[in-house]
Amino acid sequence: MPIPPIVLVHGAWAGAWCWKRVLAPLRAAGHEVHAVTLTGVGERAHLLSREVTLATHVADVLGLIEAEELRDVVLVGHSYGGMVVTGAADALLAREAGRLRQLVYVDAVVPRPGESWSSTHTPETIAAREASARPSGGVSMPAPDPAVFGLAGEAGEWVRRRQTPHPFRIYQEPLAFDAARIAAVPRSFISCTAPALATITPSRERVRREPGWRFVEMPTGHDPMVSLPERFVEVLLEAIAAAR
Repeated sequence: MPIPPIVLVHGAWAGAWCWKRVLAPLRAAGHEVHAVTLTGVGERAHLLSREVTLATHVADVLGLIEAEELRDVVLVGHSYGGMVVTGAADALLAREAGRLRQLVYVDAVVPRPGESWSSTHTPETIAAREASARPSGGVSMPAPDPAVFGLAGEAGEWVRRRQTPHPFRIYQEPLAFDAARIAAVPRSFISCTAPALATITPSRERVRREPGWRFVEMPTGHDPMVSLPERFVEVLLEAIAAAR
């Protein structure tokens, strides 16, 4: 079976840059690898506006797949990126069989149809994020301290320098998709446990209860591609191999 291409989708406040430490080893393993930067963040922060939606980010991913003419894709979503890869996967599967091989959620949001990124958050978290968006007029949420994600020292500063505000409208925007279509695809969840990010706990618990998932734990913080890149590459390659 041919080695599948990998499309990496970052989480909130990030960009393609967050995958920098894992690109070379994934390519050395024989994979064609693409890291998307979603509209309004990273090097595309100049495009930030209240018009950026979840559909915009799904279109970013689909646009890359179409432009690169990728087939048999492994879609990898980190954190908020779980929303994006779910929407992109549903669209790919609706268009044509054979475009998607596998979904990998990296300590990511795993939505149900009609849910938003905020749906599984506590009222306190929702209120805090709404408050954080008010100074921008509801356009964006400022990036948190990387320590929240278990990052400190050089890694923490590396992330701090690169984070950008994230479009706020996306936070409460529901995602419609065909759950049965998504469930037919091999799915893996990489759970980061040291420390475990509380906003991801509902997704971790959901995946553990539902059939059809491959569940792997990593003893590191929420950004394993930064904090433990060598082991992350091993875990991701193992997940891809298990779905063949």
